[in-house]
Amino acid sequence: MIIDCKHVWNYISEYLDRTLPEETRDTVQKHLDHCEICSAILDSTRNMIILTADDRFFELPVGFSERLHARIDLEFMRHDG
Repeated sequence: MIIDCKHVWNYISEYLDRTLPEETRDTVQKHLDHCEICSAILDSTRNMIILTADDRFFELPVGFSERLHARIDLEFMRHDG
């Protein structure tokens, strides 16, 4: 099974949570092994989770979540085109 970047992005959360079925996880891992963009997104997502989970680092600014979701939607639309 071959998957493209957009599919990998949809699996990032489950991949990090280790809740993907083994076959899907293996397919995502193979993609991550050769795709620098998706590997960077995975690393960034992992870092964001670590930072936001520890409230000792900083408090997120008001409206951050809405801006983040808008930016993600914009990126998906660009790659959907």
